[in-house]
Amino acid sequence: MTTDWSWISGHTGDLVSLTLSHLQAALTAVFLGLLISLPLAVVAHRIRPLRGFLLGVSNVLFTIPSIAIFVLLLPVSGLTRTTTVIGLTVYTLVVLLRNTVEGLDSVPARTKEAAKAMGTRPLLTVEFPLALPVIMAGVRIATVMSISLVSVATYIGDGGLGQLFTDGFQRNFPTPVIVGVVLTLLLAVVADALLVALQYVLTPWRRRRA
Repeated sequence: MTTDWSWISGHTGDLVSLTLSHLQAALTAVFLGLLISLPLAVVAHRIRPLRGFLLGVSNVLFTIPSIAIFVLLLPVSGLTRTTTVIGLTVYTLVVLLRNTVEGLDSVPARTKEAAKAMGTRPLLTVEFPLALPVIMAGVRIATVMSISLVSVATYIGDGGLGQLFTDGFQRNFPTPVIVGVVLTLLLAVVADALLVALQYVLTPWRRRRA
C-alpha cells in the first residue's frame, strides 16, 4: 500500500462536502438529543419514581451496537440521513439525560427556595443556569461521541467522512483512510473547543468567582 498525498488536492471539494455532511449529522443528533433529554430530565428530577425507569431505558438503548440500531431502523426510515440521525440521537440520550439530571440534582435546595420566595421560577432562573456546567459536560461528550459514530453509518450508505474509510479499504489505498481519521479528529477537537468557549460565555458567574 502506498500513500499519495497529491490525492488530497485533487479531491478537496469532496472532502469539504463529506466534512460538512459529517458535522451536520452529528450536530443534528446532539440538538435533537437535547430537545428530548431536557424535559425528560426535569421529569426524572421532579418525579423520583420515574428517575430509575428513564435512566434505565436510556442505558439499555446505549447497549445496542451502533450497526445493529441502524439496521433496525432501515424498515422505518430506509437508507436515508434520517436513519443516521435517529440512531445517533438514541446514543446521545444516555449522556445528556444523565448529566442533566445530575446537574439539576446538584442545585442546593436553599437556593431554589430563595428563588421561589422572590417570586421567580427556579427551574429557568436558577436550576438550569447553575446546572449548566454539568449539562455542558454532557453536551461535549455527546458531541464528540456523535462525531466518531457518524462513520459507522457508512454501512447504510451514509457516514460522512466514513465513506473515505470504505473507499480506502476497498481499493487498498490508505490515503483516504488517513485523511478521514485526521479530519474526524479535527472535527471532534474543534467542536469540543467551541463548546468550552460557549460554556465560558454562558457562565459569567464562574469567571467572577475565579
